[in-house]
Amino acid sequence: MLNALKTVVGIGEVLWDMLPNGKQLGGAPINFAYHVTQLGLRGIAVSAVGNDSLGDEIIACLNAHSIENIIERINFPTGIVNVTIDSSGIPQYDICQDVAWDKISFSPQLTRLALDADAVCFGTLGQRNAVSRVAIRKFVEMLPDNCLRICDINIRQSYYTHEIIEWSLRHCDILKVNNDELDLLKSILGLPDDNNMACISILHKYNLKVVILTLGEYGSWIYSANEKSYEPTPEVNVIDTVGAGDSFTASFVVSYLNGESIKESHRHAVAVSAQTCTHPGAMR
Repeated sequence: MLNALKTVVGIGEVLWDMLPNGKQLGGAPINFAYHVTQLGLRGIAVSAVGNDSLGDEIIACLNAHSIENIIERINFPTGIVNVTIDSSGIPQYDICQDVAWDKISFSPQLTRLALDADAVCFGTLGQRNAVSRVAIRKFVEMLPDNCLRICDINIRQSYYTHEIIEWSLRHCDILKVNNDELDLLKSILGLPDDNNMACISILHKYNLKVVILTLGEYGSWIYSANEKSYEPTPEVNVIDTVGAGDSFTASFVVSYLNGESIKESHRHAVAVSAQTCTHPGAMR
C-alpha cells in the first residue's frame, strides 16, 4: 500500500498548453505533481501565475484536481505555450517568455516545504530566468540529504546553458532524458555516441542513482549502478503524447520511493505513460 504521507514536490513552470482542441493545464513540474497525487502520494506544485484570468483558471484547475500547491500571484502574465501536434502525435512547443513562472521567489513557506520533502522534481526550463533559477536552486540546496532529487532535464527551444545543465546534473539523484535531449547532452558534455554508453557515462560522471532514457515508440531504458532495464512501449491508441514523459517520471518515482525494484518501477512507469497518451493533454 502506498505511503500517503510522503511529500513529493514539482517546482518550476506552470502554464496553459494551447492545444489545437483547446487549452490544457501544463508544465512538467505541475504535470509531475498531478500524477504523483493521482498515484497516492502528497504531490505539491510550486510555481507562479499572474494576477489575471488565466492565473485564476490555473488555481481553480489545480484545486479541481486536488493538487496541493504553493502558487505565487505576481504582476507578470500567466505563462502560455502554443502547442502543435505533428502527424505522429508528437507535440511541438512555442513557449512565451518573461511570464509569471520566470519570477518564482523564495519564501519561508518554501523553506519549510524543502525540509519536509521526500522527493523533488525540477528541470532546466524552469531555470531559464535568473529569478526563478535562484529560487529553484535555493530550494534544491536546502533539501535534506535523504530527499530524492529528480531532474527531468526538459530541454526546450534555446532555454538552456551548459552551466544550467551541469548544475542540474550535479544536484540530482535521478535524471530523466528523452532521445533528442540525450543527443544534445552528448554534444554539450562530450559523451559517447552510443546511447547506452552515454547514459552509463552520465550515471558515473555525476554519481547518479538512476538514469531514465525514454525513446517514444521505441521503448525506454533505465540504468543504475547494478542493473539495466529495457521495456517496450505498449501499443495504444495515441491521441497525443503531451505529459507522457511527466507521467512516466512520476510513476517511476512513486514506485521507487515505495521500495519497489528498478524493473517493477519501470513497468509501472511504462503502463501509466502509455495510458496518458490515450487522451488529450497531460491531465484527465
